[in-house]
Amino acid sequence: MRRRLLPAALLLPFALLLTACGGNSAAETSAGGRTDGKGSLTLNVGDQKGGSEAVLEAAGELKNLDYKIKWSTFTSGPPLLEAVNAGAVDIGGVGNTPPVFAAGADSKITVVAAWHGTSKGDAILVSKNSRLSAVQQLRGRSIAVAQGSSAHYQLVASLNKAGLKLSDVKVEYLQPADALAAFTSGKVDAWAVWDPYTSQVLQGGQGRVLTTGDGVTNGLTFQVAAPSALKDNKKAAAIRDYLERLRRAQGWVYAHPEAWAKVWAKDTGLSYEVALAAVKRTNASRVPVAVDKSLIASEQQIADTFTSLKLIPRKVNFGDFVDTEFNGNLPPSTAAPRVLKES
Repeated sequence: MRRRLLPAALLLPFALLLTACGGNSAAETSAGGRTDGKGSLTLNVGDQKGGSEAVLEAAGELKNLDYKIKWSTFTSGPPLLEAVNAGAVDIGGVGNTPPVFAAGADSKITVVAAWHGTSKGDAILVSKNSRLSAVQQLRGRSIAVAQGSSAHYQLVASLNKAGLKLSDVKVEYLQPADALAAFTSGKVDAWAVWDPYTSQVLQGGQGRVLTTGDGVTNGLTFQVAAPSALKDNKKAAAIRDYLERLRRAQGWVYAHPEAWAKVWAKDTGLSYEVALAAVKRTNASRVPVAVDKSLIASEQQIADTFTSLKLIPRKVNFGDFVDTEFNGNLPPSTAAPRVLKES
């Protein structure tokens, strides 16, 4: 696909364009890693730009560790889970769809923690001047989406709700950088994507929302561990502590959305306005929830959907890839997301 050059204001920073809830990009590990804390134990954590490390540091949750953290930065969920499968990473955060594809490949992964948020930032976008006003009108239209991403399932589910199949549209499997170029140049009719890309397009006046995943997708994100790390008592204890810190940090994000937006903008190169819009729309809404039967059933539905589309090669029993050991007294996975009051 030939692309015309876009104004710099329309492009997300390159580092963030490599960061996604899903997709097939190759992994990029930070050179040598970086360690925090003290002690003889090192927890190898997979991260994405502007992800767990940034929020933990902003919330002050990287203080007083009795273990070290070696951070490795990945472009997206699938390569991060490849590293988990290989045992190179002990734990890392991804969206709701990459674990399904990893399970389909019979990878050595275990979902140990979950957060439930809104899916308002998961959207199908159309250009500002598009004549499309309903999902049903997408029949025969071209739609860009990252394969294996949370947006991929949101697209399938939104089409199904409107009485359409994936085969009724022309799917262009594009990573965000190419998808953004195709969308803004009119090479595709729509773009299925997630925040902060949604907020960037809307804040830049380059498009509008045709529909969102709110009420259509489960709004879940996960921390996924290597089974080998869970079998190591010391690492399992460090993982438990790490998860507790992440849960507190998410509470800090909800209480300090403007402060987190400033940190997130600096870490990713986003404008503060885009970062704050994404925080208010999606990022601050997440509530830590239990890995329970409802969660397993919801993910099983995603797995079965992709199996029926022959995008996953085998039947997946998602319950084989979870561990409820770290639930504690968390609310059920169906607990309502947080709602930010407008300031």
